[in-house]
Amino acid sequence: MKLALLGRQALMGVMAVALVAGMSVKSFADEGLLNKIKERGTLLVGLEGTYPPFSFQGDDGKLTGFEVDFAEALAKHLGVKASLKPTKWDGMLASLDAKRIDVVINQVTISDIRKKKYDFSTPYTISGVQALVKKGNEGTIKTAADLQGKKVGVGLGTNYEEWLRQHVQGVDIRTYDDDPTKYQDLRVGRIDAILVDRLAALDLVKKTKGTLAVTGDAFSRQESGVALRKGNEDLLKAVDNAIAEMHKDGTLKALSEKWFGADVTQ
Repeated sequence: MKLALLGRQALMGVMAVALVAGMSVKSFADEGLLNKIKERGTLLVGLEGTYPPFSFQGDDGKLTGFEVDFAEALAKHLGVKASLKPTKWDGMLASLDAKRIDVVINQVTISDIRKKKYDFSTPYTISGVQALVKKGNEGTIKTAADLQGKKVGVGLGTNYEEWLRQHVQGVDIRTYDDDPTKYQDLRVGRIDAILVDRLAALDLVKKTKGTLAVTGDAFSRQESGVALRKGNEDLLKAVDNAIAEMHKDGTLKALSEKWFGADVTQ
């Protein structure tokens, strides 16, 4: 009986040690990344760099755009500088998984599927799925149902591809791993339409000087947030606090109006 009691006490001791160890690992996982970022002095940010007006090369060859400005402002609130890492979209989340970057700031739509694998900040832009066509073809697509039978271009692995496959049947879906090729195919008629972010669509129409046109209303509401690896609650909280401060001090509104002429952050 005494031996049984000693055995039970030993087992309880092992369980207690395991519990404390588990808590320590969890705590380390939560606090480690933010501390590492602050020690390093930089926030490693994944973005495309070919996605105007969010991130693209300016005339001087340097990255510019709404999300470049946002990333730099966010890093400043964290007490560090933003180190921008241009990456193709289809490999961006893999780079996050591999810890080559700390966060993704690239109009990543917050969805139930993505939330199973990643944590997201509070939204910093509100937009929607928008159809874009060649100028003169606006009457061909008014609703999502009008996409049936059409050749529609979408970014490979994007929420636009996901949305199209889930909501519209009978579409000839063409996927692209870069935006310039997708836009060129639309201009020359290889595809009938592309699905993009509503904000990007408005900017494209302006920059292409009337060769492309927005058609119909946005198909669905989209909220974009900063994507992080799970298990880094300290960094997530710091990012959320920074976004809240940027809302409060007018930084987000000012950046939005600079790039879009309107407040698209709420």
